[in-house]
Amino acid sequence: MQPTVDVQELRAKVRAMYRQVAAEPEAGFHFETGRPLAEKLGYPPAVLDDIPARALASFAGVGYAHDLADLRRGERVLDLGSGSGTDAFAAALAVGPQGRVVGVDMTDEQLAKAEEERAAAGFDQVAFRYGFLEELPFEGGTFDAIVSNGVINLAADKPAVFREAARVLVPGGRMAFCDIVSEQPLTEEIVCDTSLWASCIGGAAQEDDYRDAIEGAGLRVRTVRPNERYAFLSKSALGASERFGVKSVSLLVEKPA
Repeated sequence: MQPTVDVQELRAKVRAMYRQVAAEPEAGFHFETGRPLAEKLGYPPAVLDDIPARALASFAGVGYAHDLADLRRGERVLDLGSGSGTDAFAAALAVGPQGRVVGVDMTDEQLAKAEEERAAAGFDQVAFRYGFLEELPFEGGTFDAIVSNGVINLAADKPAVFREAARVLVPGGRMAFCDIVSEQPLTEEIVCDTSLWASCIGGAAQEDDYRDAIEGAGLRVRTVRPNERYAFLSKSALGASERFGVKSVSLLVEKPA
């Protein structure tokens, strides 16, 4: 699972894609966006009612894992690849005013939109930070829980992402997240195509390798659940899904106490 893609080129392509998701969420993508997608994936309508509408419009997740996270009042939560803030705001509603939620993202436009919506809606327990999943800007043992939705597949070095996640979790902490994986290994041609990575296809790790990356970081897999309601829209994405078994899953993993 060592990166075979140009990391800087990949990050540029990902930023370009999600810059547009922030600015023009109604534009045509290979994936669905917005509240209709969130509801289809399982987000409770009552929770979505309390999330800023502009942030929710740019939601581009691939599943639902907040039930697996089981966030509690007062907990400290990290959202990896927070985008315009939907999952961070959902986490904030769960942990309450005494909790703390920090979202990390590398796309300036997403961060700006999330911060604008945070301030307007009065989510004082939420903050957004610029950063990379492979190099988190936090001390070890900072968070009780981590959430993430459809983002780790965009990272070139997934073992590094999980090592960083394990580092910043407290002993006994947990990580509940959704991502794109594949049943069969992708071809080298696909893996080296940064445009396909930015479209959530090229970075889909084979599911056994994905699990190895998680366990190699010292995390224990507790739950793996398919997200059968998630579907790609573009022909290329649908083709990859059919040929290689590219699919969405939700996972719960734990750091040993």
